[in-house]
Amino acid sequence: MAKGILKSFDKKLQVFSAGTKPEKNVSPFAVLVMNEIGIDIINSYPKNVNKFVNENFEYVITVCNNAREICPVFIGEVKFFEHIGFDDPYEAIGTEDEILSEYRRIRDEIFTKFEQFYESLFN
Repeated sequence: MAKGILKSFDKKLQVFSAGTKPEKNVSPFAVLVMNEIGIDIINSYPKNVNKFVNENFEYVITVCNNAREICPVFIGEVKFFEHIGFDDPYEAIGTEDEILSEYRRIRDEIFTKFEQFYESLFN
């Protein structure tokens, strides 16, 4: 969700998304709640962060609270490390409506915090 939201601010941004324990597929709940705000992530797929540790990045941003502690060391050049933490919506339990509500809450938090982050850099 974070990648889709960042790209919605500026289509020219080069954004990569990866996890420390990626699932096999993007959650259908994530796809649904992102579509609600006009962001299509249906063609996204989870990747392991280890795929990117040798790459150079201006920013590496961890978003899941547990990822901050277990994120691998990046060997490539990274100018800035940021942590903008959120609960992992994949861990939501309950009825379908309760799970969707949690995905929406986290989506909205991501949008707000990443919008503030983006504006601090480019405005």
